[in-house]
Amino acid sequence: MGKVALYPGSFDPITKGHIDIIKRSSNLFDKLIIGIFKNSTKSKAWFSDEEKVEMIQEILKKENINAEIKIFKGLLVDFMYKENVNILIRGLRALSDYEYELQFTLTNKTLAKSEFETIFLTASREYLYLSSSLVKEVALNKGNLSFFVTENVEKHLDKKVKELEQH
Repeated sequence: MGKVALYPGSFDPITKGHIDIIKRSSNLFDKLIIGIFKNSTKSKAWFSDEEKVEMIQEILKKENINAEIKIFKGLLVDFMYKENVNILIRGLRALSDYEYELQFTLTNKTLAKSEFETIFLTASREYLYLSSSLVKEVALNKGNLSFFVTENVEKHLDKKVKELEQH
């Protein structure tokens, strides 16, 4: 199959920063898998797996990006082994990200059933500060989301905020 890369994340929601990494990665490898994982440390997800897949599919189609979307749970290295992934893509925004990502990478290397390489792609300058948590905060406070997410994701966020306000 060649170079199979995985870009994992919770994508709750997917941001323009994520899309930037996806676009750049899709041009570098024979196959790119966007892995949506059920992250046990982020228990209060705003969006279901199905909603996340729908948002990402809309973006891939509109941007003409060739990538697969898969949902997984459990250890990342087990999913990588199952999918024959030999390259892990991780995005870096700041020095604090590097420390976390290095720990994450070394742990995965220890647990891995097969060899793989981790490639860190630095965020483009306009997305260095961007996170899904920040986007949700802006959405809750009725801020302008167009800098941070695509139009389709903004619609999903608006709908979610209305639902949250009714509870």
